[in-house]
Amino acid sequence: MKSEAKTVIIGGGIIGLSVAYNLAKLGESDVVVLEKGYLGNGSTFRCGTGIRQQFGDEVNIRMMKRSVELWSGLSEELGHNVEFKQGGYLFLLYDEEELESFKKNVRLQNRFGVPSRIITPGEAREIVPPLNTDGVIGAAWNHTDGKANPFKVVFAYADAAKRLGVEIYEYTEAKGIKVENGKIKAVVTNRGEIKTGRVINAANAWAPKINEMAGVPVDIPIHPYKHQGVKTEPIKPGQIEPMVVSFKHGGVYLTQEANQGGVIGGYGLKYGPTYDITPTHEFLRGVSYRFSQIIPALKYINVIRIWGGYYAETPDGNATIGRINEIDEFYIAAGFSGHGFMLAPVVGEAMAELVVNGKTDKPLDFYDPYRFERGELRGKAIQMG
Repeated sequence: MKSEAKTVIIGGGIIGLSVAYNLAKLGESDVVVLEKGYLGNGSTFRCGTGIRQQFGDEVNIRMMKRSVELWSGLSEELGHNVEFKQGGYLFLLYDEEELESFKKNVRLQNRFGVPSRIITPGEAREIVPPLNTDGVIGAAWNHTDGKANPFKVVFAYADAAKRLGVEIYEYTEAKGIKVENGKIKAVVTNRGEIKTGRVINAANAWAPKINEMAGVPVDIPIHPYKHQGVKTEPIKPGQIEPMVVSFKHGGVYLTQEANQGGVIGGYGLKYGPTYDITPTHEFLRGVSYRFSQIIPALKYINVIRIWGGYYAETPDGNATIGRINEIDEFYIAAGFSGHGFMLAPVVGEAMAELVVNGKTDKPLDFYDPYRFERGELRGKAIQMG
């Protein structure tokens, strides 16, 4: 392991790896990524795979529009097929209040070039043939939303970063950060010390622990909540191409995997704050019922896997991204509240620009880590699960 580096990124999930790759792409050398387990083992490998632009606020819409542009060319850029597929997102709407809310969201999304629209229950059934539309009065649909393979994306970013000179150390846990007079001196790990003057905290659910190590004086409330996912045996290809979402059914979301053909998803049951991610029978029972409410034929399909993972949540459901003023060259990109996977390409791009150029054209002020201390919460970002 190196004993010195210009930049140390703590966290080997998709955010940390995207930041590392983009830093190297901008010409930064001597970049190191530390991961206390194996790459992607925190939130990334446990996510629901979805990538959407259908948010209810301007900044997340703009950020995700750019992210989808990057996702579209990511396989070619990184040199590996990340299985990005624009199968769309379909939000099922069951009452007039919900319909009006999504009409407002669609108008805002359209303003920024996202081609979402409100469709009829019949049109929704054409998109998802086995869909149960009883009680559905409309749906919000965007065909340019999609999904990707989190396992392949992580390894694609890691491989591309390594080709550009980034060094990645798995099973290397940050144990402390030495700071003197507001300047970073070193990161202490279980494998030794790395002298550095720059740290990027991309540890998501563990980000508060990294902040504490560095003595970050501002309160950045990020708490880990257990969410769970499920996967079924394969079904006939092409049955559930988009991500289908229903808030009436407890925030249930489900989609068919692009290649293997199983149905994956979850719903809004959560536990915490906790670092325990043991799967529960309560979730399995609840998700099975909700899946069969949306797609009745799924009641006859076998579940083959259930898992737990983290939503590193902030009070307003939006990430904390930016520079910590009191410690020179300490940055944070964490607390993604379930949106980290989809945002990763644009966040990596924005963070690299911020670090290298001191500024970015991305609207990172929205994710200002200091907003909580000022009491300036953002509008709650839409979550599935």
